Amino acid sequence: MRTVELLLDEAAELAVREAWRRLADAGLPSQARHRSPTNSPHLTLAACPELTAPIRWELAEVAAALPLPVRFTGLIRFERPTSVLAWSLDLDSALAGLHRRVWEAVASDSPPDTLSPFHAPGRWSPHVTLGRTRRAGAFAGRRVPGLLPAPPLSVRLTTLRSYDTETGTLEELQPRP
Repeated sequence: MRTVELLLDEAAELAVREAWRRLADAGLPSQARHRSPTNSPHLTLAACPELTAPIRWELAEVAAALPLPVRFTGLIRFERPTSVLAWSLDLDSALAGLHRRVWEAVASDSPPDTLSPFHAPGRWSPHVTLGRTRRAGAFAGRRVPGLLPAPPLSVRLTTLRSYDTETGTLEELQPRP
């Protein structure tokens, strides 16, 4: 599986890493405990089985539209098969449009049953994960908001990349020359 992700500007990345550290120091699930060298704060837009030539062609146009200014809006929790704590992002028209272009690119050349419905426009909830665990309700009833720094108000999404879940490699997706 190949993800399509956006990286944050340096100041926002540092703020997310500080939130990771504080969660870990408090004994809560944190992305800081994910020791892979590929682990960095990011916004996942979609995932597909492979990045075919037609998908790459469309993603090059998306990469050319960066950087994109966005705003964090606060904490959000998800209870899917995993418990997730994240900082949510404002889904303004620019971010929604960029996401739709990515979704249409991966959907154009992937079997429909291979795409996550959570990434589909209208269902996608833009967020940067702070902590995740398989323990249901791990963040419920905790003093999490007082523990974390406030998210930065203005953020820039700077780089489009893909993570290959089978090989563990990252690839930066470049605009067409």
